[in-house]
Amino acid sequence: MDLSAFKRSLDQDAPPEGLGPALAALWHEAKGDWDQAHRLAQTQKDADGAWAHAYLHRVEGNHDNAGYWYQRAEKPQCTALLKQEWDQIAGALLDGMRESS
Repeated sequence: MDLSAFKRSLDQDAPPEGLGPALAALWHEAKGDWDQAHRLAQTQKDADGAWAHAYLHRVEGNHDNAGYWYQRAEKPQCTALLKQEWDQIAGALLDGMRESS
């Protein structure tokens, strides 16, 4: 799945099958369900999960907590527009999914 297909899936009632928790978290956040997104991001204990988690705390406006999660993800703290960061993270995670399959 590429970024365009992932974005089109936002018209559906449920995320596409086979997404990891970090991508599912981004999907739910885009649908307006921050709480479910946060629950999902917390379950993925790797750098990808931390990156999504950082983004979610940035959305929330909790920049100190976001900074902690950016460090855990080994990513610089983002200053781009939220929409741009969502695209960046989703695109990278989708690329990683394609590479591992």
